[in-house]
Amino acid sequence: MSFTLATWNINSVRLREGLVARLLQDEAPDVLCLQECKSPVDKIPMEAFRALGYSHIVARGQKGYNGVAILSRLPIVEAGAQDFASLGHARHVAARLENGVTIHNVYVPAGGDIPDRNENEKFGQKLDFLTEMRDFFRWDRPDRAILVGDLNIAPREDDVWNHKALLKIVSHTPVEVEHLGAAQASGGWVDVTRQDIPVGPLYSWWSYRSPDWNTADKGRRLDHIWATPDISNAAHGSRILRELRGWEQPSDHVPVFASFDL
Repeated sequence: MSFTLATWNINSVRLREGLVARLLQDEAPDVLCLQECKSPVDKIPMEAFRALGYSHIVARGQKGYNGVAILSRLPIVEAGAQDFASLGHARHVAARLENGVTIHNVYVPAGGDIPDRNENEKFGQKLDFLTEMRDFFRWDRPDRAILVGDLNIAPREDDVWNHKALLKIVSHTPVEVEHLGAAQASGGWVDVTRQDIPVGPLYSWWSYRSPDWNTADKGRRLDHIWATPDISNAAHGSRILRELRGWEQPSDHVPVFASFDL
């Protein structure tokens, strides 16, 4: 079984319904994982997506905030959802394909602006979320699994436009990178994108604050695709669709793709 999977922080699925439909038409991934849907599940515009062949959905939603959804052309069944750090947020949902592969869709908290949990509650929540995610996969170590999403951390020096300048900026601080690394190690997760593209700058997010994001190119790789070691070698074709950041009324994130031959 071969399939292509994409992950995209859409920053409101209802506002950007047309962009999602365009991606589904142009790129036709078999599975699309969305984060920051900002919609109750029953308000996700599934009619338009079903018309394009995406008749299966597993999702968790909230009005105006957070929200994760897995849209699929392939049959899927729900495989649970976790409330890491007990935030009461819709930030994780899992689905299982017919071949037994489980897909975890995760939206890690952004963490606010101050990288100090004593001064910034949101930063502490982010670290606690990652710790509980680490423990979840440590005690229930996954196999035949893929984890995708906006993890809100750019771990490597070449995952940000300027490593030294961002060492004290939330998303690239050493404590965040350490927590993400622990969560990745707990499940034995392989960074599929960097397995396919091992060197060089890679970004999936550019701030709305930059008036000319493309020329300035002050990006970060916040969006990830991981796989368990038993299927990571079946992954290939990783790519980041940078050009979508230039679409009209875009998300500040762009989709990340990978294909699997299983």
